[in-house]
Amino acid sequence: MNIILIGYRCSGKTAVGKILAQKLKRQFVDLDEAIEALTGSDIKGLVSRKGWGYFRQIERQMIQTLTRSDNLVLATGGGVVMEPMNVKDLKANGLLVYLEADAKVLTQRMQNDQISGHIRPALTDNADPVKEIEAVLKERTPFYLNAGDFIVNTSDRSPEEVAQTVMNHEKMEPFKQT
Repeated sequence: MNIILIGYRCSGKTAVGKILAQKLKRQFVDLDEAIEALTGSDIKGLVSRKGWGYFRQIERQMIQTLTRSDNLVLATGGGVVMEPMNVKDLKANGLLVYLEADAKVLTQRMQNDQISGHIRPALTDNADPVKEIEAVLKERTPFYLNAGDFIVNTSDRSPEEVAQTVMNHEKMEPFKQT
């Protein structure tokens, strides 16, 4: 079974995913990084040149491929849950953990994150990052809640604490190859 981390940008999916993979001796895959490797372009450039529709098509193909694997820790892109077939495929062989964070915390993390502004494309036409986050969260939160098998709020927890919470919830132990 795979561990699938879902949630908004800067909710901690990559940081927590790397810790979980290391502690559980599993392979870690960041979906956006896998798409960048496949296309030879960062996400912002890809969306700028080809559009969101093309990006979502590539994302869908990657999910179909990755969900054939087992014992992965997968950090997804924030919008992956908007496509019902993605959720269906991810749930078929995965535990979906919704990493939730407050809009103000997400804004702070994005402002502190060196890569956010450079490689992440805007999600709305709103230039105000707080308003963009609030608008997109309002749209996506029901999808995150519907898709997630359980929720961990990351607002006031370190990635290590969140990873431990996930492991404790599922009583997970390191993967043993047979």
